[in-house]
Amino acid sequence: MKNAKRVKWGDRKDGKRVSAPGLQTVMTALMPKRTEAEVYLNDTIDATNLIAYLDKKNEGKTDNKMTIFHCVIMALAKMVYERPLMNRFIQGYRIYERNEISLSFVAKRRFTDGAEETLMYMVMNETDTVNEVSKRIIGDVAEARKSEHSTGGVDELLDKFAALPRPLLAGSVRLIRYLDFWGKNPDFITAGDPNYSTILVSNLGSIKCPAVYHHLNNYGTNSIMVTIGTLHKEEVLMPDGHKEIRDVIDIGATLDERIGDGFYFARSLKLLHYLFENPELLERPLNEPSGFDYK
Repeated sequence: MKNAKRVKWGDRKDGKRVSAPGLQTVMTALMPKRTEAEVYLNDTIDATNLIAYLDKKNEGKTDNKMTIFHCVIMALAKMVYERPLMNRFIQGYRIYERNEISLSFVAKRRFTDGAEETLMYMVMNETDTVNEVSKRIIGDVAEARKSEHSTGGVDELLDKFAALPRPLLAGSVRLIRYLDFWGKNPDFITAGDPNYSTILVSNLGSIKCPAVYHHLNNYGTNSIMVTIGTLHKEEVLMPDGHKEIRDVIDIGATLDERIGDGFYFARSLKLLHYLFENPELLERPLNEPSGFDYK
């Protein structure tokens, strides 16, 4: 990835230690828990151009269609690539920048009450486009839904921990948290765990729910949680002053304020708006600049 660096003293295996302004650095000690530093953001994004783009992309297809969610995943990845502070995390009172961009989400095995959920985890490649992302998500979800129960990975690991007697489970969790603080958890515990991803995304629109604010977790390194609401119609004030009924999507985000500041977060959100307005940019490789003017 763009930000992969040689491991040096003070680095973790999943991130490079970075310096930050005094206030940010002190905040890691004043608010050592991620849940103490949560900030909330909600916005409505115009998806009219994106819907037109998807209609054209899916013309003539009966299955394996590209969806809004696939485009959101690619847009978030491009946002993180161009806005590297969004790929930072705090652990052990130190600030790190990840070695890779990763996005995770939860998929229902069946759309029924009581159906199990499976955890999906994607590491982005510099050459990825929305086409590759769409194919990977479709393939991964289809594979997961072949079974109604866990068949491997982090899901199976969680099932094994859940089966432990209560005292042993509590002791294991304390040990894992201790190793987590120092960045020493083994790969078989962290690999594929959404708590270690750049952004954890919840597609609530797929179950006809509005966007909400979802808490962060103190465990792991995840600093951003994004929820996507249902696509709906809304009257929008256009740049020239007239009003128009447009397709829009509500999003909710919870961020660790210690990784950046409000100005940086606001500009990152503007980039998302730009990508939704110009969805053809999602067909460019991840490492190709969007051309967005940050002025």
